[in-house]
Amino acid sequence: MTPLEFAFLVLAGVGGGLTGSIAGLASLVSYPALLATGLPPVAANVTNTVALVLNGVGSVSASRPELRGQSRRLLRLSAGAVVGGAAGAALLLLTPSEAFERIVPWLIAGAAVALLVQRPPRELAAQGAAAHPTHRDPWWLPLGTFAIAIYGGYFGAAAGVMMLAMFLLSTGEGLATGNALRNVVLGLANLVASIGFVVLAPVAWSAALPLAIGLFVGGRLGPSVVRRAPQLLLRRLIAVAGLGLAVHLAVQAYG
Repeated sequence: MTPLEFAFLVLAGVGGGLTGSIAGLASLVSYPALLATGLPPVAANVTNTVALVLNGVGSVSASRPELRGQSRRLLRLSAGAVVGGAAGAALLLLTPSEAFERIVPWLIAGAAVALLVQRPPRELAAQGAAAHPTHRDPWWLPLGTFAIAIYGGYFGAAAGVMMLAMFLLSTGEGLATGNALRNVVLGLANLVASIGFVVLAPVAWSAALPLAIGLFVGGRLGPSVVRRAPQLLLRRLIAVAGLGLAVHLAVQAYG
């Protein structure tokens, strides 16, 4: 790891942390950055998941005001996140590397399309509040959390988009609280998957460290930056870049 690569991964981590705050798609920045340093796809995905733990720490620490009074709800949702994250990590470790390389372009393309077509979070929050004025959680919410956490443990791009949309539409909470819940739940899924990867998979620690530093900083800065950023433009730029990356990886995998 050269000093230039170290600095590049720190900057990519900051960008990924900010992207996660804007769109829930940190992996669309951090994963390609790891590929650019020469890591093979599976090792890059494993290293990215481990580094994303620090993004969760930064985001959750910046969301403490919105998490007051949410302990009982988080206990219910955390069970699904923990089991789902472990299942996703196991699925990745059992998937042959050649198969994963062929699947990834479709996952990234799906994440980019989801970002393009998703309604603005504030609109989702308003619809959720109208449908659930008492803020009661539906019985199936832990199961939905479990399903999305499996995907988060396996790859992760767009898991934040899906989780936030589910929370906003099903709980009646506002955007700030829904985003805080998303940060905790996906942070737990990443943590559980990371523990499995540290024990059983090839983590590139020299790349994970600078990326994690940047992701922590980006996660901490995200909430304040997002309030001022032109979100629609940024979301579209990220989505177009994601589609371009998907095409590039598909050419490599199927060429």
